[in-house]
Amino acid sequence: MSSAFSRKDILKLLSAGGVAAVAAYALREYAPWVDYDAKADLPRMALQPDPAPLGRMRGIVRYATLAANGHNAQPWKFALLPTGIEIHPDYSRRLSAVDPADRELWISLGCALENLLIASRAMGYTPAVTYPDALDSIQISLAADSPQGSPLFDAIPFRQSTRTEYDSKPITGSHLDQVQRVRLEPGISLHTKVDRAGLTILSDYVHQATLSQYADKPFLNELIHWLRFDKKEALASFDGLYSSCTGNPGVPRWLGQMFVNGAKPKDLADADVKKLQSSAGAVVIASASERKADWVRTGQVYERLALTMTSLNIKSAFLNQPLEVESVRSQLQSGLGLGTALPQLLVRFGYANAMPRSLRRPVEQVLMPS
Repeated sequence: MSSAFSRKDILKLLSAGGVAAVAAYALREYAPWVDYDAKADLPRMALQPDPAPLGRMRGIVRYATLAANGHNAQPWKFALLPTGIEIHPDYSRRLSAVDPADRELWISLGCALENLLIASRAMGYTPAVTYPDALDSIQISLAADSPQGSPLFDAIPFRQSTRTEYDSKPITGSHLDQVQRVRLEPGISLHTKVDRAGLTILSDYVHQATLSQYADKPFLNELIHWLRFDKKEALASFDGLYSSCTGNPGVPRWLGQMFVNGAKPKDLADADVKKLQSSAGAVVIASASERKADWVRTGQVYERLALTMTSLNIKSAFLNQPLEVESVRSQLQSGLGLGTALPQLLVRFGYANAMPRSLRRPVEQVLMPS
């Protein structure tokens, strides 16, 4: 939900409903017995060595579910096998309006794959991946080995998509070097912009694409479906985009829907540009093809990049609007001089305060029947 809606405006409208209604809503949203933070922290508990292989694999899956993904739809299922784990797409959670080709869905699975690989090494396995060229799943075989922890493994519980404005401060030289030297996958490239001129060029594409999306009713309906306007909604589903995670106050669904439907696309586009301009930089992640395997590898590189940033106390968030509107995507590809490289993700980064953590569904809900 856009930060264009101020807390003052929301509370003013709430008060129009009467003191009793406001009091009842506040009791529901801020009830001390509804401990959102405890629920959000549960899947982020540190992994502990487990003597049972099944217990280790369930822990690895738990860390995989902490990966970045579009709209926090969590479009994945996991199968536990005697010799490994499979990641399957959950098409019931696809974003048909914003992602009709399932490109971002497979990128999300790639993010989960990267977490899974990092966690499996820390739990004493050497993983090998079979990518989904002919298959509709990602297969990971696990061979016993010595545990290998890493700063990226330590960062998994703390990574978040920080969707607020940043403080505009530049990234220090050594940290920027680490960000730009993140290990890539075959066919995947990074294109970083840390100068004001580069961010201004990207801002034009963000503004144009956001105007287009918010004028599109199917996009708006899909976004509203995945928004969780208050704590009760978030805790009922354990998915979606919870208002507090984006710096907005919790409101009743009727009020949140009214704001989103009534918002002016230009105001929302201006707000997105402001977020980009507040960032220290941005990076476009591109691939050599539109094959599912390259989408998965794109997700791996993004997750690796986000975890590296997290280990350096740098925040990041998707700003994918220009890549979700095909006409703008082709303009961005040409304007940035990417040649034949296909832009898949636009990520902004910088320094900011941490926000409330998003929820994840329990492992039991994402495991396929054995």
